Amino acid sequence: MKQGFEGSEHQRLIALDYGEARIGVAGSDALGMLAHPLETVASYPRPEALERIAAIYSERQATAVVLGLPIRADGQEGSAAEKVRSFAETLGPFLPAGAVVYFQDEYGSTKQATENLRASGKKTKTHRPIIDQAAAVVILQDFLDAWQPFPAEE
Repeated sequence: MKQGFEGSEHQRLIALDYGEARIGVAGSDALGMLAHPLETVASYPRPEALERIAAIYSERQATAVVLGLPIRADGQEGSAAEKVRSFAETLGPFLPAGAVVYFQDEYGSTKQATENLRASGKKTKTHRPIIDQAAAVVILQDFLDAWQPFPAEE
């Protein structure tokens, strides 16, 4: 598992917002610039969830997974981060050889996703699976924005 993006341009990525009940999934565009919601996967039964994520990875021809890591406001990892890291270890064998998992701080991603959905007119109480996807989009877009190469000035 890696913390920094070492890839080249134009990599397809998927991002996961891991939760005990659901896992939000987002994917990048072919240029690796924009994140889009894909689907929400039930966390259990665990083998089916892992197989579905691996299938999405293959279908999207992804080269890496970005997994939201809940860092507390004090900058420390708590029990929620331990669960995410454990999930990443479990996911690894389901992915193709050479697949890379990156961690991205997800602090505030669900709140931001909820606000974005409300602003677009969605009722968030009845759209929990959509919130999970939207949180995965926030995680992935934050990752893409942080590692986007800046164009050279002429």
